[in-house]
Amino acid sequence: MTATQQSRLFTPYRLRDLELPNRIVVSPMCQYSAEDGSATDWHMMHLGTLAQSGAGLLIVEATGVEPEGRISYGCLGLYSDANEQALKRVVDACRKYGQAKLGIQLGHAGRKASSKVPWDAKIQNEPVENGWQTKSASPVAFVSGWPTPKEQSLRELADLTAKFVKATERSERLGFDMIELHAAHGYLLHQFLSPLTNKRTDAYGGTLENRMRYPLELFTAMRAAWPAKKPLGIRISAVDWVEGGWTIEDSIAFTRELQKLGCDYVDASSGGNDANQKIKLGPNYQVPFSAQIRKATGMPTMAVGLITEPEQAEAIVAEGQADLVALARAFLDDPHWGWHAAYQLGATPDGPVQYHRAMLQTWSPAKKYVPTARAAE
Repeated sequence: MTATQQSRLFTPYRLRDLELPNRIVVSPMCQYSAEDGSATDWHMMHLGTLAQSGAGLLIVEATGVEPEGRISYGCLGLYSDANEQALKRVVDACRKYGQAKLGIQLGHAGRKASSKVPWDAKIQNEPVENGWQTKSASPVAFVSGWPTPKEQSLRELADLTAKFVKATERSERLGFDMIELHAAHGYLLHQFLSPLTNKRTDAYGGTLENRMRYPLELFTAMRAAWPAKKPLGIRISAVDWVEGGWTIEDSIAFTRELQKLGCDYVDASSGGNDANQKIKLGPNYQVPFSAQIRKATGMPTMAVGLITEPEQAEAIVAEGQADLVALARAFLDDPHWGWHAAYQLGATPDGPVQYHRAMLQTWSPAKKYVPTARAAE
């Protein structure tokens, strides 16, 4: 990109009535630091910092719609008045002092719930001894030796839909700008979608149409409960990375059905549903999924997965592989990643007035962000 070209990453983007100042998103990141589902001072520190990181959108971590839907006992929930009140304190502070628009990811962990927090676990998603009964599309354990989930009845699915709707209504009262429905990473809705985990013989199992049915019904109910002016998107695992599992072709078909229901974007992640997955890790390793879905359907997409450098993010947007770029670990490593990306790409970052004297253009003679030069000052 030459000095005369405008950065595509720092152009505005609109989803319904939500105007984002740039295409950078802070991806939802579980913090395992809630108490009975309620946000704590940790969330105030963590989200407060990221709200003024230079990103256009900050999405709050995966938030359970019932206690049994939390990944761990330390995960956020939005199923009680206490949860709502605790999160309101955090959201209000982020809104008052931050610049990023605010979203929340609502979900249910299904058979991967009742896990230990990572720092107490020997392996990822290690189940808690004597934890709660998990639920899923079918009674298929994640791996041999793990608790077998209970297959949800039709009545239980209807009750769960009502809980998602209630959490959607709470999200509106809290003033969130958008919602992302979590249907990825081997959690409950992914368990319905994938033939590896959905062995049902009723209207919610078998064919692709049937396996998509419950997630689509749930999305419909949430869309009806969410203001028409506000966007509602979805995170999916575009592929299972396992032979016989969910495929990119399935993701494209699912996206087309979501379009009919008023879905505003697809966040294209992958994997997480089967311990036998063979993921080919590397920079941008999931970006082709975003590009394929976007090209095949015209649906706005969000790219995610080992995107760490400003030039990477810029190219993804400039080349039409995604409309938005979501980062997670990069923001934990550098809470002002958005500022530094702006310096490198020739844009002007936005930050809180209290920090304006520290913005590079006001206190450094440098015209471009150069980490070694900053370190030497």
